[in-house]
Amino acid sequence: MSYSRNTSPSVMERLVAAATYIMPLIGLAFFIIAYMLKKDIRPFLKYHIFQAIFIAFALWLIITGLGYLMNLLSYIPILKNIIGQITFLLNTPLILGFSIVTLIYTVFVLYLVISALCAKDSYVPWVSDIIKENLRGQI
Repeated sequence: MSYSRNTSPSVMERLVAAATYIMPLIGLAFFIIAYMLKKDIRPFLKYHIFQAIFIAFALWLIITGLGYLMNLLSYIPILKNIIGQITFLLNTPLILGFSIVTLIYTVFVLYLVISALCAKDSYVPWVSDIIKENLRGQI
């Protein structure tokens, strides 16, 4: 969703939205402070804060789950070497010191930050749909 000129987000809202993708605690702190001061958060910022927190939580769940799964599978002798090789290949620095996983994540965050700075709602399949559904009527 793009915003018209009449309701265009301010520069501060764009910066907070972009910073929230880099560090979700910034958006969470902004949301808590606004709630304590009984200030209303505009739809643009609310969308980006909720999306950033949701993505950070989902990423944490995925990383934790994969870590437990890798540890569990490493007890199987045949899979131990295969998992070790896969982990090594995914985490070996390749381009400018970035591993494949880190490079993909960095490009993803850059997309989110740039779209927030351009006052556009970034679209992340499944995640954006959940956020828009839960904020229906507010954005």
